[in-house]
Order: sequence, then C-alpha cells, then structure tokens
Amino acid sequence: MNLVGSFFGSSIGRKILMAVTGLILIGFVVGHLVGNLQVFQDPEHINGYAEFLHHLGPLLWVARIGLLVAVVIHIWAATVLTLENNKARGGAYGFKHTIRATLASRTMRLSGYVVLGFLFYHLAHFTLGGVQAATFKESLPSYEMRHEYRVAGFPVIDAGAKVPDVHSMVILGFQHPVVSLFYIIAVGLLSFHLLHGFESLFQTLGLRSEKWACGLRKVALVFCAAYFLGNLAIPGAVLVGKLQPRSAGVAAAPAQR
Repeated sequence: MNLVGSFFGSSIGRKILMAVTGLILIGFVVGHLVGNLQVFQDPEHINGYAEFLHHLGPLLWVARIGLLVAVVIHIWAATVLTLENNKARGGAYGFKHTIRATLASRTMRLSGYVVLGFLFYHLAHFTLGGVQAATFKESLPSYEMRHEYRVAGFPVIDAGAKVPDVHSMVILGFQHPVVSLFYIIAVGLLSFHLLHGFESLFQTLGLRSEKWACGLRKVALVFCAAYFLGNLAIPGAVLVGKLQPRSAGVAAAPAQR
C-alpha cells in the first residue's frame, strides 16, 4: 500500500484530514461572513465585491471545486471514523455515559447533516438562483458604480460600470420570514458545530494542552458567538426593516412573484 493509501486508511490520517479540511472550511465561512456584512455599507461595496469575484472566472471555480472537495473529504472522514468507533465498541451503548461529553460534541453529526442541507439550499438560493423565481431575476436591475472598486489598492471595477445589484438581491432574499428563520436556525447549528470542531481541530494537530485548554474553550466560545451574531444581523436587520433595497422597483419585486 502506498503512502497516500496508508494515510487515508489510518484513523490518525482521517482525523488529520478532518482537521485540515475543517480549517479550510472555517476560513471560508469567516471570509463569506465578512463579505456579506458589506450589505450594511453603501451598495458600492458589496456590488463591487461580488463583481470582482465574478471577474475571477476560472479561479473562482477552482476555489469552489476546492471547497467542495474539502466538504466531501470532511464528511467522508467523519462518517468512516464514526462507523469505526461504533464497530470497535460493538454498537451503540445501552447506557450513554456522557457526563464529560459536551452537548456540542454529542450533536456533531446531527448539526453537520442539517448544515449540509442548508449549504445546498443556500447555493441554490443565492449562487445558482434555482430557488428564486424567474420574475425575481428579471426585475433585479443593474447597479451603476459611482466610483472605482479597488482590491489591495488596484482598480478592478471601473466607475460607471453596470453590475448586478447584489445588495438588493441579498435583502430581498431575506424578506421572506420562513427563509430568514431557516437561515438563522442553520447558522445557529453551524456555530454549534464549530464550537466542538474548533477545539477538536487544535487537539488533532497537537496544539491543545491542558495548560491552555480552558483558554482555548473560551476563545472558541467567543468566536462561535461572534460568528452567529454576525450572521444573525443580516436577516434580523432585513426583517425589522433596517435594511431596504435602494431601488423602488426592486422593493416591489416580491409582490410580482
């Protein structure tokens, strides 16, 4: 058996794969949140940001495929490790002794499955547009950039360029209470999933010690709480009317569906 096969075939190798892919996915969800929080700024920001990502072309698809591979490997490693653990102890325990186990660790699989389902829905809702009605996309106007959009000081979108009004699209997407509620619940479960995964990642990579385990747990708790509240702010602001589409035509679009 070659080195790669031995690595994938060992429990330690699969735990390392889970930790590394988990780190990649944590980086993605944090970056995704930072990008989305631009909806609270002038539409120039999030519209320019979205158009910049679109202009990446093949590089964007490389990143998407890389993330998909990370998700598949993460789920595969978690499933195989769970099956191995169940087999090693001869099936599920008749009496679950979970005094030392946290609620987050005991619900990792359940929260993981719900988050996976949410991921597919979220991609269909905003990225692919499959959940949105055709009239929604037709009624969504373009946005004319008033200033250059720069990344690291370099101009990437010219002033006067017409780009999709992503600012309005995000707001309209959360105006439906059921959609917003589903999003809030799913992000809450994702935050709960990250709470245990964050600590497990450091332990697997040998970066967690008894000396600072308590401090790491507090950092994980603050990180996950901030992540949840940051995501909660967007649908929450839309539902209470603090975020509105800038175009009157766009605001009327939901009633046409």
